Amino acid sequence: MLVLAVDTSTPAVTAGLVLLDDGGPHTITSRLTVDARLHAEVLTPHILDCLRETEHTAADLDAVVVGTGPGPFTGLRVGMATAAAFADALHIPVHGVDSLDAIAEGVQGHRNLLVVTDARRKEVYWARFDGTGRTSGPHVGAPSTVDTSGCDAVAGSPQHVDLFDLPVEPVESPSPRSLVLLAADALLRGDTPEPLVPQYLRRPDAVAMADRKR
Repeated sequence: MLVLAVDTSTPAVTAGLVLLDDGGPHTITSRLTVDARLHAEVLTPHILDCLRETEHTAADLDAVVVGTGPGPFTGLRVGMATAAAFADALHIPVHGVDSLDAIAEGVQGHRNLLVVTDARRKEVYWARFDGTGRTSGPHVGAPSTVDTSGCDAVAGSPQHVDLFDLPVEPVESPSPRSLVLLAADALLRGDTPEPLVPQYLRRPDAVAMADRKR
């Protein structure tokens, strides 16, 4: 099964092709650009580059997996809209997975882990994990409000991990393999995916004039 994986929940614009079978997911190729201002400009070119490099076409894709955040409104909707558009045009399923979960999946051994990403406004998105999965979150708030109890490492935003008195794991954003790994069981079973729901965790900065008057 050939899966397109994308994530734009962080400043990293990620796209990759992942081969999934009973042995698990294996990344064939990927593209990564770290720039919070370029989500819309580079995501689709990244996808097309991955297809060209591997001599595949979009018609070869069997499914799409996309990170649903939490993430800032503008960046997150680029990835989710692009994933949905590819899936709709090709009549293939699109599965959404939690982006913080995907970062945690990228940490070897999982550990008792804190994952933080940039929520802007001097805040972070965060969640806690143990060896079996997420134990708290996702939440959004000031770094001073983050509950680090039980954590022995932190991963995620390089601008924020040093705010916590924890060893840093060098995983900054979701990888294609980690994204697909979270959806692997559902993909292999052929489950009908749930509708994509973005995790903004708060209202967008941009508000229509009609809404401002209410």
